[in-house]
Amino acid sequence: MKDEIPSDGIYVIFENGERFFTFDRIVRVGTHTGKKQLRFRLKQHFVNRNKNRSIFRKNIGRCLLNKVNSPYLELWELDITSRADRERNLRLLDAAFETELEGKISDYIQTNLSFSVFRVDSKEERLFWESRIVSTLAQSDELSPSAKWLGSYSMKAKIRTSGLWQVNELYNQPLSEEEFAVLCRLMS
Repeated sequence: MKDEIPSDGIYVIFENGERFFTFDRIVRVGTHTGKKQLRFRLKQHFVNRNKNRSIFRKNIGRCLLNKVNSPYLELWELDITSRADRERNLRLLDAAFETELEGKISDYIQTNLSFSVFRVDSKEERLFWESRIVSTLAQSDELSPSAKWLGSYSMKAKIRTSGLWQVNELYNQPLSEEEFAVLCRLMS
């Protein structure tokens, strides 16, 4: 299956229980900016247990914590990626709790989410299509999250209202009919 994923492209994530008519609803669209990094980006979301390298994982963790009114939510926001952040924040964190939460995030993702990818070679084209697709989904009146969607526990209004696990590119230019036709050919 790994060989079926192009080295450059766009991913579309679907979530079980979230419906668009008879289909699983799209809940995230993304890409990568580095060359030949699509597989690595998907691994950061689906496999690697590190919320500091995947805002998608961080957002799911926020919702899991907020759903149970966890006091740890404030600490979950702290980043330890840079040396300065590590020196400032690492001592405040509960490593065992974070490991447990990262496991719950992985379980949620691997149990409830699936994805599809399509090849787009240039960074500029990937960013263009990602923005257009996200904006089209976010601005649709037909793509609403269900009442039980985990994203409803997000502290970010853009996630709750758009029904997408993201906050960027939501209100840009949506796809035109001509662009949609080009996108369909690109995906086939």
